[in-house]
Amino acid sequence: MRVEGAGKNRGETSELVAEREQTGQNNRILALDVGARRIGMAVSDELGWTAVGLPTLNRTRVREDVAAVARVAGETRASQLVLGLPLNMDGSEGEQAAYVRDFGARLVKRAGLAVEYWDERLTSVAAAEILSGQGAGRRRDKGDLDRVAAAVLLQEYLDARRPGQA
Repeated sequence: MRVEGAGKNRGETSELVAEREQTGQNNRILALDVGARRIGMAVSDELGWTAVGLPTLNRTRVREDVAAVARVAGETRASQLVLGLPLNMDGSEGEQAAYVRDFGARLVKRAGLAVEYWDERLTSVAAAEILSGQGAGRRRDKGDLDRVAAAVLLQEYLDARRPGQA
């Protein structure tokens, strides 16, 4: 679900990104599930149909985290970022949502990419169900849940953008 006040940070993207968007090049989207200890990441295919999880980034310092995500965005040739916005169950934004918005603003400045925020409520629950269905249980790597949650988030975003979707 698109979040109010979300969308492209107009006027803050680089000329290079605008050129890529006009020519239709590099239409990959990088999604992030920003947590306190790790950042789950997933990227779309160039057609925007499927999401694939990427290795989870273990957090260090904000500046280093932003640089690492910007590096991944370049390596995957992403033209847009989607950040999961952790809303309260009533739809309001709390402290963690403010942190994610700040992180997104830093990414806009560093990577020069458009950022959109997407409601991430229940993506971790869906990710846990997927992993459980694969027999991962409690033995799974700590980053698996974050990676799968980012892929779930991105797949929901991609599905909602398809023609005929609400």
